[in-house]
Amino acid sequence: MPVHTEDTLDLADIQRGVLGGRPTPYAAAYLAFRIDDRAHGRELMRRASTAVTSAADAVSPLGETWVSVAVTCRGLEALGVPRAALETFSWEFRQGMAARARTLGDVGDSGPEHWETPLGGPGLHVVFTAVAPDPERLKAAIDRARPAYDQLAGVTAVWRQDCYALPTETEHFGYRDGVSHPAVEGSGIPGSNRLEVPLKAGEFVLGHRDELGGVQSPRPTVLGRNGSYAVFRKLHQNVAAFRRYLKDNSTGPEDEELIAAKILGRWRSGAPLALAPHADDPALGADPHRRNTFLYETDDPAGFTTPGGSHIRRANPRDASVAGEVRLHRMIRRGAVYGPPLPEGVLEDDGADRGLMFAFVGAHLGRQFEFVQTQWMNDGVFFGANDAEDPVTGPHDGCAGYTIPRRPLRRCLAPLPRFVVTRGGEYCFLPSLTALRWLGDLRD
Repeated sequence: MPVHTEDTLDLADIQRGVLGGRPTPYAAAYLAFRIDDRAHGRELMRRASTAVTSAADAVSPLGETWVSVAVTCRGLEALGVPRAALETFSWEFRQGMAARARTLGDVGDSGPEHWETPLGGPGLHVVFTAVAPDPERLKAAIDRARPAYDQLAGVTAVWRQDCYALPTETEHFGYRDGVSHPAVEGSGIPGSNRLEVPLKAGEFVLGHRDELGGVQSPRPTVLGRNGSYAVFRKLHQNVAAFRRYLKDNSTGPEDEELIAAKILGRWRSGAPLALAPHADDPALGADPHRRNTFLYETDDPAGFTTPGGSHIRRANPRDASVAGEVRLHRMIRRGAVYGPPLPEGVLEDDGADRGLMFAFVGAHLGRQFEFVQTQWMNDGVFFGANDAEDPVTGPHDGCAGYTIPRRPLRRCLAPLPRFVVTRGGEYCFLPSLTALRWLGDLRD
Protein backbone atom coordinates (compact mmCIF):
# COMPACT_ATOMS: atom_id res chain seq x y z
CA MET A 1 0.00 0.00 0.00
CA PRO A 2 1.23 3.58 -0.57
CA VAL A 3 3.25 5.15 2.22
CA HIS A 4 2.20 8.66 3.18
CA THR A 5 2.35 11.00 6.11
CA GLU A 6 -0.40 11.40 8.67
CA ASP A 7 -3.07 13.93 7.81
CA THR A 8 -3.77 16.73 10.23
CA LEU A 9 -7.43 16.79 11.22
CA ASP A 10 -9.24 20.06 11.90
CA LEU A 11 -11.23 18.68 14.83
CA ALA A 12 -13.05 22.00 15.30
CA ASP A 13 -14.60 21.57 11.85
CA ILE A 14 -15.61 17.90 12.24
CA GLN A 15 -18.85 16.99 13.98
CA ARG A 16 -18.46 15.30 17.35
CA GLY A 17 -20.65 12.44 16.12
CA VAL A 18 -18.05 11.40 13.53
CA LEU A 19 -15.11 10.51 15.76
CA GLY A 20 -16.17 10.75 19.38
CA GLY A 21 -17.41 7.95 21.55
CA ARG A 22 -20.36 8.06 23.88
CA PRO A 23 -20.51 8.21 27.68
CA THR A 24 -21.56 5.26 29.83
CA PRO A 25 -24.41 5.22 30.63
CA TYR A 26 -26.16 7.61 28.28
CA ALA A 27 -29.51 8.70 26.92
CA ALA A 28 -29.98 9.60 23.25
CA ALA A 29 -32.62 10.69 20.78
CA TYR A 30 -32.89 10.69 17.00
CA LEU A 31 -35.07 13.52 15.66
CA ALA A 32 -35.99 13.49 11.96
CA PHE A 33 -37.35 16.38 9.88
CA ARG A 34 -38.78 17.05 6.44
CA ILE A 35 -37.93 20.25 4.57
CA ASP A 36 -41.04 21.71 2.92
CA ASP A 37 -39.62 25.18 2.26
CA ARG A 38 -36.10 25.60 0.84
CA ALA A 39 -35.43 28.93 2.55
CA HIS A 40 -36.46 27.51 5.92
CA GLY A 41 -34.34 24.41 5.30
CA ARG A 42 -31.31 26.61 4.69
CA GLU A 43 -32.06 28.55 7.84
CA LEU A 44 -32.15 25.20 9.65
CA MET A 45 -28.61 24.52 8.41
CA ARG A 46 -27.40 27.94 9.52
CA ARG A 47 -28.83 27.42 12.97
CA ALA A 48 -27.55 23.85 13.12
CA SER A 49 -24.00 25.06 12.49
CA THR A 50 -24.13 26.81 15.87
CA ALA A 51 -25.95 24.00 17.68
CA VAL A 52 -23.78 21.00 16.77
CA THR A 53 -20.79 19.95 18.83
CA SER A 54 -17.38 19.62 17.20
CA ALA A 55 -14.85 16.83 17.69
CA ALA A 56 -12.60 19.40 19.40
CA ASP A 57 -15.06 19.41 22.31
CA ALA A 58 -14.26 15.80 23.19
CA VAL A 59 -12.01 16.86 26.07
CA SER A 60 -14.33 19.55 27.38
CA PRO A 61 -17.55 19.24 29.43
CA LEU A 62 -19.46 19.37 26.14
CA GLY A 63 -17.75 16.13 25.12
CA GLU A 64 -20.23 14.15 27.23
CA THR A 65 -23.31 15.95 25.86
CA TRP A 66 -23.51 16.68 22.17
CA VAL A 67 -25.69 17.15 19.12
CA SER A 68 -24.93 16.14 15.54
CA VAL A 69 -26.80 16.80 12.29
CA ALA A 70 -27.02 14.51 9.26
CA VAL A 71 -28.68 15.09 5.88
CA THR A 72 -30.04 12.52 3.41
CA CYS A 73 -29.56 12.85 -0.34
CA ARG A 74 -33.21 13.90 -0.65
CA GLY A 75 -32.47 16.47 2.03
CA LEU A 76 -29.59 17.91 0.00
CA GLU A 77 -31.94 18.09 -2.98
CA ALA A 78 -34.55 19.88 -0.86
CA LEU A 79 -31.88 22.40 0.16
CA GLY A 80 -31.13 23.12 -3.48
CA VAL A 81 -27.65 21.62 -3.72
CA PRO A 82 -26.77 21.70 -7.43
CA ARG A 83 -27.14 18.45 -9.35
CA ALA A 84 -23.46 18.54 -10.37
CA ALA A 85 -22.47 18.54 -6.69
CA LEU A 86 -24.92 15.75 -5.77
CA GLU A 87 -23.43 13.51 -8.44
CA THR A 88 -20.04 13.63 -6.69
CA PHE A 89 -21.45 11.81 -3.63
CA SER A 90 -21.22 8.03 -3.44
CA TRP A 91 -23.79 6.25 -5.58
CA GLU A 92 -25.02 4.21 -2.61
CA PHE A 93 -25.81 7.45 -0.75
CA ARG A 94 -27.67 8.81 -3.76
CA GLN A 95 -29.74 5.63 -4.06
CA GLY A 96 -30.64 5.48 -0.37
CA MET A 97 -30.97 2.47 1.92
CA ALA A 98 -34.45 1.42 0.80
CA ALA A 99 -33.23 1.02 -2.79
CA ARG A 100 -30.35 -1.12 -1.51
CA ALA A 101 -32.59 -3.32 0.66
CA ARG A 102 -32.39 -6.57 -1.31
CA THR A 103 -28.61 -6.33 -1.52
CA LEU A 104 -28.42 -5.73 2.24
CA GLY A 105 -30.67 -8.69 3.04
CA ASP A 106 -33.59 -6.49 4.07
CA VAL A 107 -36.27 -8.76 2.63
CA GLY A 108 -39.44 -10.40 3.95
CA ASP A 109 -40.39 -8.88 7.30
CA SER A 110 -37.32 -6.63 7.01
CA GLY A 111 -38.33 -5.25 3.62
CA PRO A 112 -38.91 -1.50 3.14
CA GLU A 113 -42.63 -2.13 2.63
CA HIS A 114 -42.76 -2.97 6.35
CA TRP A 115 -40.52 -0.13 7.60
CA GLU A 116 -41.71 2.54 10.00
CA THR A 117 -42.88 5.66 8.25
CA PRO A 118 -40.99 7.77 7.16
CA LEU A 119 -37.79 5.70 7.44
CA GLY A 120 -36.27 5.09 4.03
CA GLY A 121 -38.86 7.29 2.33
CA PRO A 122 -38.49 10.51 0.33
CA GLY A 123 -39.82 12.66 3.18
CA LEU A 124 -36.94 12.15 5.61
CA HIS A 125 -34.40 14.92 5.03
CA VAL A 126 -32.52 15.82 8.22
CA VAL A 127 -31.63 13.81 11.34
CA PHE A 128 -30.55 15.42 14.59
CA THR A 129 -28.84 13.09 17.10
CA ALA A 130 -28.56 14.20 20.73
CA VAL A 131 -26.50 12.28 23.30
CA ALA A 132 -26.06 12.95 27.02
CA PRO A 133 -25.12 11.02 30.18
CA ASP A 134 -28.71 10.99 31.46
CA PRO A 135 -32.28 11.93 30.42
CA GLU A 136 -32.15 15.29 32.21
CA ARG A 137 -29.05 16.43 30.35
CA LEU A 138 -30.45 14.96 27.13
CA LYS A 139 -33.52 17.15 27.50
CA ALA A 140 -31.26 20.14 28.10
CA ALA A 141 -29.24 19.32 24.96
CA ILE A 142 -32.41 19.05 22.87
CA ASP A 143 -33.71 22.28 24.36
CA ARG A 144 -30.45 24.01 23.39
CA ALA A 145 -30.78 22.66 19.85
CA ARG A 146 -34.49 23.44 19.62
CA PRO A 147 -33.98 27.00 18.31
CA ALA A 148 -32.33 25.42 15.26
CA TYR A 149 -35.65 23.96 14.09
CA ASP A 150 -38.27 25.75 16.17
CA GLN A 151 -40.49 28.38 14.57
CA LEU A 152 -39.59 27.30 11.04
CA ALA A 153 -42.95 26.60 9.41
CA GLY A 154 -41.25 25.05 6.40
CA VAL A 155 -39.51 22.39 8.51
CA THR A 156 -41.69 19.57 9.87
CA ALA A 157 -40.78 17.08 12.59
CA VAL A 158 -41.65 13.62 11.21
CA TRP A 159 -40.08 11.03 13.55
CA ARG A 160 -38.39 10.58 16.90
CA GLN A 161 -36.67 7.60 18.51
CA ASP A 162 -35.52 7.70 22.12
CA CYS A 163 -32.81 5.26 23.11
CA TYR A 164 -30.23 4.65 25.81
CA ALA A 165 -27.23 2.69 27.06
CA LEU A 166 -27.28 1.03 30.46
CA PRO A 167 -24.40 1.26 32.97
CA THR A 168 -23.74 -2.41 32.12
CA GLU A 169 -23.45 -1.47 28.40
CA THR A 170 -25.57 -4.52 27.53
CA GLU A 171 -28.07 -4.75 24.70
CA HIS A 172 -31.36 -6.70 24.77
CA PHE A 173 -29.81 -10.10 23.98
CA GLY A 174 -27.72 -9.66 27.11
CA TYR A 175 -24.26 -8.98 25.68
CA ARG A 176 -21.98 -6.03 26.48
CA ASP A 177 -22.01 -3.79 23.41
CA GLY A 178 -19.71 -1.11 22.01
CA VAL A 179 -16.52 -2.98 22.89
CA SER A 180 -14.56 -2.49 19.67
CA HIS A 181 -13.61 0.70 17.87
CA PRO A 182 -10.64 1.61 15.66
CA ALA A 183 -7.99 4.28 16.25
CA VAL A 184 -8.05 7.09 13.67
CA GLU A 185 -4.83 8.89 12.78
CA GLY A 186 -4.86 12.54 13.80
CA SER A 187 -7.92 12.25 16.04
CA GLY A 188 -6.10 11.81 19.33
CA ILE A 189 -8.67 9.16 20.24
CA PRO A 190 -7.11 5.76 21.02
CA GLY A 191 -8.55 2.56 19.60
CA SER A 192 -9.75 -0.30 21.77
CA ASN A 193 -7.25 -2.83 20.37
CA ARG A 194 -3.67 -1.92 21.17
CA LEU A 195 -2.48 -4.44 18.57
CA GLU A 196 -4.26 -2.66 15.72
CA VAL A 197 -2.33 0.00 13.81
CA PRO A 198 -4.35 3.25 13.61
CA LEU A 199 -6.21 3.70 10.35
CA LYS A 200 -5.73 6.60 7.98
CA ALA A 201 -8.08 9.49 8.64
CA GLY A 202 -9.56 9.23 5.15
CA GLU A 203 -11.22 5.93 6.06
CA PHE A 204 -13.63 7.94 8.22
CA VAL A 205 -13.29 11.62 7.32
CA LEU A 206 -13.84 12.80 3.75
CA GLY A 207 -11.18 14.94 2.13
CA HIS A 208 -8.26 13.08 3.73
CA ARG A 209 -6.02 10.25 2.53
CA ASP A 210 -7.34 6.75 3.11
CA GLU A 211 -5.60 3.36 3.41
CA LEU A 212 -5.18 3.19 -0.38
CA GLY A 213 -3.65 6.65 -0.55
CA GLY A 214 -6.71 8.13 -2.23
CA VAL A 215 -8.90 11.04 -1.18
CA GLN A 216 -12.68 10.72 -1.29
CA SER A 217 -14.63 13.96 -1.10
CA PRO A 218 -17.81 15.29 -2.64
CA ARG A 219 -17.40 18.59 -4.44
CA PRO A 220 -17.15 21.47 -4.00
CA THR A 221 -14.43 20.97 -1.38
CA VAL A 222 -16.18 23.30 1.04
CA LEU A 223 -19.12 20.88 1.07
CA GLY A 224 -17.31 17.55 1.22
CA ARG A 225 -14.11 18.02 3.24
CA ASN A 226 -14.27 17.03 6.92
CA GLY A 227 -17.66 15.40 6.47
CA SER A 228 -18.50 11.71 6.63
CA TYR A 229 -21.23 9.24 5.78
CA ALA A 230 -23.54 7.81 8.43
CA VAL A 231 -25.83 4.80 8.32
CA PHE A 232 -28.81 4.69 10.68
CA ARG A 233 -30.71 1.43 11.13
CA LYS A 234 -33.53 0.60 13.52
CA LEU A 235 -33.24 -3.11 14.32
CA HIS A 236 -35.99 -4.91 16.24
CA GLN A 237 -34.70 -7.77 18.41
CA ASN A 238 -36.80 -10.86 19.08
CA VAL A 239 -35.34 -11.50 22.53
CA ALA A 240 -37.72 -14.29 23.49
CA ALA A 241 -36.89 -16.29 20.35
CA PHE A 242 -33.17 -15.83 20.98
CA ARG A 243 -33.49 -17.06 24.56
CA ARG A 244 -35.56 -20.06 23.48
CA TYR A 245 -33.00 -20.99 20.83
CA LEU A 246 -30.17 -20.99 23.38
CA LYS A 247 -32.21 -23.00 25.87
CA ASP A 248 -33.46 -25.54 23.32
CA ASN A 249 -29.97 -26.20 21.95
CA SER A 250 -28.16 -26.52 25.28
CA THR A 251 -27.80 -29.26 27.87
CA GLY A 252 -28.03 -26.88 30.84
CA PRO A 253 -27.26 -23.34 32.06
CA GLU A 254 -23.47 -23.58 31.65
CA ASP A 255 -23.79 -25.01 28.16
CA GLU A 256 -26.33 -22.31 27.31
CA GLU A 257 -23.80 -19.61 28.18
CA LEU A 258 -21.11 -21.39 26.18
CA ILE A 259 -23.35 -21.53 23.11
CA ALA A 260 -24.21 -17.86 23.58
CA ALA A 261 -20.48 -17.05 23.65
CA LYS A 262 -19.73 -19.21 20.60
CA ILE A 263 -22.49 -17.42 18.67
CA LEU A 264 -21.27 -13.92 19.51
CA GLY A 265 -17.54 -14.53 20.01
CA ARG A 266 -17.66 -12.99 23.48
CA TRP A 267 -19.16 -13.94 26.80
CA ARG A 268 -22.05 -11.76 27.93
CA SER A 269 -19.69 -9.75 30.19
CA GLY A 270 -17.72 -8.61 27.15
CA ALA A 271 -14.80 -10.96 27.80
CA PRO A 272 -13.72 -12.42 24.44
CA LEU A 273 -13.39 -16.14 23.86
CA ALA A 274 -9.93 -15.34 22.47
CA LEU A 275 -8.76 -14.36 25.97
CA ALA A 276 -11.21 -16.40 28.08
CA PRO A 277 -11.83 -19.59 26.08
CA HIS A 278 -13.24 -21.81 28.84
CA ALA A 279 -15.31 -19.58 31.14
CA ASP A 280 -16.56 -16.02 31.45
CA ASP A 281 -14.24 -13.50 33.09
CA PRO A 282 -16.33 -10.49 34.19
CA ALA A 283 -13.27 -8.54 35.35
CA LEU A 284 -11.76 -8.88 31.88
CA GLY A 285 -15.07 -7.98 30.25
CA ALA A 286 -15.24 -4.77 32.28
CA ASP A 287 -11.67 -3.71 31.44
CA PRO A 288 -11.63 -1.52 28.29
CA HIS A 289 -7.82 -1.74 28.11
CA ARG A 290 -7.73 -5.56 27.88
CA ARG A 291 -11.05 -6.92 26.60
CA ASN A 292 -10.43 -6.08 22.93
CA THR A 293 -6.66 -6.50 22.64
CA PHE A 294 -6.30 -9.75 20.75
CA LEU A 295 -5.79 -11.25 17.28
CA TYR A 296 -6.78 -14.56 15.68
CA GLU A 297 -4.24 -15.84 13.19
CA THR A 298 -1.49 -17.19 15.46
CA ASP A 299 -3.56 -18.66 18.28
CA ASP A 300 -6.83 -19.60 16.59
CA PRO A 301 -6.58 -19.80 12.78
CA ALA A 302 -9.20 -22.56 12.48
CA GLY A 303 -11.72 -20.92 14.81
CA PHE A 304 -11.76 -23.64 17.47
CA THR A 305 -11.78 -20.92 20.16
CA THR A 306 -13.64 -18.10 18.39
CA PRO A 307 -15.66 -19.60 15.53
CA GLY A 308 -15.13 -17.96 12.15
CA GLY A 309 -18.90 -17.61 11.86
CA SER A 310 -19.35 -15.86 15.21
CA HIS A 311 -20.73 -12.35 15.15
CA ILE A 312 -17.63 -10.41 16.23
CA ARG A 313 -15.23 -12.38 14.04
CA ARG A 314 -17.41 -11.74 11.02
CA ALA A 315 -17.70 -8.03 11.77
CA ASN A 316 -13.92 -7.70 12.18
CA PRO A 317 -11.79 -10.73 11.22
CA ARG A 318 -8.69 -8.82 12.41
CA ASP A 319 -5.59 -10.68 11.20
CA ALA A 320 -7.38 -13.92 10.32
CA SER A 321 -6.85 -15.37 6.85
CA VAL A 322 -9.92 -14.31 4.88
CA ALA A 323 -10.67 -13.13 1.38
CA GLY A 324 -10.00 -9.39 1.17
CA GLU A 325 -7.97 -6.80 3.07
CA VAL A 326 -9.57 -6.35 6.50
CA ARG A 327 -8.29 -2.80 7.03
CA LEU A 328 -10.23 -1.61 3.99
CA HIS A 329 -13.51 -2.65 5.62
CA ARG A 330 -13.13 -1.24 9.13
CA MET A 331 -15.78 1.18 10.32
CA ILE A 332 -16.91 3.02 13.40
CA ARG A 333 -19.99 1.34 14.89
CA ARG A 334 -22.28 2.63 17.60
CA GLY A 335 -25.41 1.11 19.03
CA ALA A 336 -28.08 2.42 21.36
CA VAL A 337 -30.83 0.31 22.92
CA TYR A 338 -34.48 1.28 22.51
CA GLY A 339 -37.58 -0.11 24.16
CA PRO A 340 -38.05 -1.81 27.54
CA PRO A 341 -35.98 -4.88 28.47
CA LEU A 342 -37.74 -8.24 28.43
CA PRO A 343 -37.70 -9.38 32.08
CA GLU A 344 -34.99 -11.88 32.92
CA GLY A 345 -35.97 -15.49 32.27
CA VAL A 346 -39.07 -14.71 30.18
CA LEU A 347 -39.24 -16.95 27.11
CA GLU A 348 -42.41 -15.62 25.48
CA ASP A 349 -42.63 -12.36 23.58
CA ASP A 350 -44.62 -9.62 25.33
CA GLY A 351 -45.38 -7.62 22.18
CA ALA A 352 -43.17 -4.65 23.11
CA ASP A 353 -40.96 -3.07 20.44
CA ARG A 354 -37.34 -3.31 21.57
CA GLY A 355 -34.07 -3.39 19.76
CA LEU A 356 -31.01 -1.46 18.71
CA MET A 357 -30.49 1.83 16.92
CA PHE A 358 -27.37 1.00 14.93
CA ALA A 359 -25.10 3.72 13.56
CA PHE A 360 -22.12 3.36 11.20
CA VAL A 361 -19.70 6.17 10.41
CA GLY A 362 -17.17 6.02 7.58
CA ALA A 363 -16.02 7.58 4.32
CA HIS A 364 -16.82 4.57 2.11
CA LEU A 365 -20.40 3.31 2.20
CA GLY A 366 -19.67 0.64 -0.38
CA ARG A 367 -16.47 -0.98 0.81
CA GLN A 368 -17.17 -0.46 4.50
CA PHE A 369 -20.81 -0.85 5.56
CA GLU A 370 -22.22 -2.56 2.48
CA PHE A 371 -19.24 -4.88 2.03
CA VAL A 372 -19.33 -6.04 5.64
CA GLN A 373 -23.11 -6.45 5.58
CA THR A 374 -23.26 -8.39 2.32
CA GLN A 375 -19.96 -10.32 2.25
CA TRP A 376 -19.21 -10.96 5.92
CA MET A 377 -22.51 -10.84 7.80
CA ASN A 378 -24.87 -12.30 5.18
CA ASP A 379 -22.43 -14.76 3.60
CA GLY A 380 -19.68 -17.11 4.71
CA VAL A 381 -17.59 -17.60 1.57
CA PHE A 382 -14.90 -15.20 2.81
CA PHE A 383 -13.83 -17.67 5.50
CA GLY A 384 -14.80 -20.89 3.73
CA ALA A 385 -18.31 -21.46 5.06
CA ASN A 386 -20.27 -21.16 1.81
CA ASP A 387 -23.48 -19.17 2.28
CA ALA A 388 -23.67 -19.36 6.10
CA GLU A 389 -25.13 -16.15 7.57
CA ASP A 390 -24.32 -14.29 10.76
CA PRO A 391 -26.05 -16.21 13.61
CA VAL A 392 -27.28 -13.06 15.36
CA THR A 393 -28.24 -10.57 12.66
CA GLY A 394 -28.42 -12.70 9.52
CA PRO A 395 -31.62 -12.91 7.42
CA HIS A 396 -32.36 -16.49 8.46
CA ASP A 397 -35.29 -18.45 7.07
CA GLY A 398 -35.20 -21.37 9.50
CA CYS A 399 -33.40 -23.69 7.08
CA ALA A 400 -29.73 -23.51 8.12
CA GLY A 401 -28.20 -24.08 11.54
CA TYR A 402 -25.03 -22.87 13.21
CA THR A 403 -21.82 -24.86 13.31
CA ILE A 404 -19.33 -24.68 16.19
CA PRO A 405 -15.85 -26.01 15.26
CA ARG A 406 -14.81 -28.65 17.78
CA ARG A 407 -12.49 -31.65 18.04
CA PRO A 408 -13.02 -34.46 17.24
CA LEU A 409 -16.46 -33.58 15.83
CA ARG A 410 -17.98 -30.20 15.12
CA ARG A 411 -21.20 -29.28 16.91
CA CYS A 412 -24.18 -28.49 14.71
CA LEU A 413 -27.07 -26.52 16.19
CA ALA A 414 -30.67 -26.44 14.99
CA PRO A 415 -31.83 -24.19 12.13
CA LEU A 416 -31.75 -20.51 13.04
CA PRO A 417 -34.86 -18.34 13.01
CA ARG A 418 -34.55 -14.63 12.30
CA PHE A 419 -33.71 -12.85 15.55
CA VAL A 420 -33.32 -9.32 14.15
CA VAL A 421 -35.78 -7.50 11.89
CA THR A 422 -34.97 -4.22 10.17
CA ARG A 423 -37.57 -1.57 10.95
CA GLY A 424 -36.04 1.11 8.75
CA GLY A 425 -33.01 3.23 8.16
CA GLU A 426 -31.24 5.68 5.91
CA TYR A 427 -27.92 6.67 4.41
CA CYS A 428 -26.90 10.15 5.52
CA PHE A 429 -24.14 12.71 5.09
CA LEU A 430 -22.59 14.33 8.18
CA PRO A 431 -21.43 17.75 6.93
CA SER A 432 -18.57 19.64 8.53
CA LEU A 433 -19.43 22.79 10.44
CA THR A 434 -18.10 24.77 7.46
CA ALA A 435 -20.38 22.77 5.13
CA LEU A 436 -23.41 23.40 7.35
CA ARG A 437 -22.78 27.15 7.01
CA TRP A 438 -22.29 26.72 3.24
CA LEU A 439 -25.61 24.90 2.98
CA GLY A 440 -27.24 27.68 4.96
CA ASP A 441 -25.86 30.32 2.60
CA LEU A 442 -26.99 28.61 -0.63
CA ARG A 443 -28.83 30.83 -3.11
CA ASP A 444 -31.00 29.84 -6.06
